[in-house]
Amino acid sequence: MSLLLEEGQIENLKLKNRIVMPPMCMYKSDNSGELKTFHKGHYLARAIGGVGFIILEATAVEPRGRISANDLGLWDDSFIDSHKKLNEQMHSFGAKTAIQLAHAGRKCNVENETPIAPSAIAFSEDKPFKMPKEATIEEIKRIKELFIKAALRAKLANYNAIELHAAHGYFLCEFLSPLSNFRNDIYGGSLENRCRLTLEIAKELKQKVDLPIIVRISADEWMQEGWNINDSIYLSKELEKVGVDSIHVSSGGNQENTNKPLKIKPLYQADFAKDIKKEVNIPVIAVGLITTAKQGEKLLEEKYCDFVAYGRELLRSPNFTFIAANELKEKELIDSSYIRAF
Repeated sequence: MSLLLEEGQIENLKLKNRIVMPPMCMYKSDNSGELKTFHKGHYLARAIGGVGFIILEATAVEPRGRISANDLGLWDDSFIDSHKKLNEQMHSFGAKTAIQLAHAGRKCNVENETPIAPSAIAFSEDKPFKMPKEATIEEIKRIKELFIKAALRAKLANYNAIELHAAHGYFLCEFLSPLSNFRNDIYGGSLENRCRLTLEIAKELKQKVDLPIIVRISADEWMQEGWNINDSIYLSKELEKVGVDSIHVSSGGNQENTNKPLKIKPLYQADFAKDIKKEVNIPVIAVGLITTAKQGEKLLEEKYCDFVAYGRELLRSPNFTFIAANELKEKELIDSSYIRAF
């Protein structure tokens, strides 16, 4: 059997293949933060299409934690039932599910909401970005509690795992970088201090929620003096120590402009995943313009990662898993209703 289509495991969560649908913002909710008909069809289609692990898009832990007014939310118990129904449907097709819990920090663009961040540094001088308020220690404590409460709701909604969003320039990622965190308290300054909040939340999630915990990071923010792969290796090792079960490796997003050489091409982030995989004993998920079954197979064969996330490709083709099964000569894995297409 191909590596891409064989079973995998994250902590005690068994996955039928190593194809992951990563979280991708759809901006299809409204100011309520609720799941809409679009979301139900969008995610269920990928479950029917054979994806082993579906991670729902960035879902805010409070209204000012949204990137836009069209983001999903999980800040209230009223959201639980619709997520539970969606999970029941996705699980019925053999997919396992996670939800990415997020806070937009300084990248919040919701009208009438004041962004909050580690330091009062705007992401951009251009609209719609606003100058964020620097978070107090009490506000940081409250946001930590919001992540835990949202994760407990996710568990009640029958998600199989939680992904903590510490990538792409959002609240937790902003704390990690010396370019967006100018604090002089326990959450700023040294690498250890800048990693503190992400580690505290991850540790508390593991202790209180009793689900596999994944953390998504930006391995490099593509700035000469910014967060880099060595920092990410340190963070990944520390995350493993507090009980995190998998690292999901992306990059960028914390700066409007970059000053490191960057070529956006297939597999451009895979080396980051490989560097981290060498240093930890927990599964690593690679992502970044991976579009074919053969690319995924290569990444697994050459030990770049343990799971392969197909983002844009799953937007183009909900049945990518069946296409992969055909390409890798495992047509028996194609759903009987679709086999005639191959």
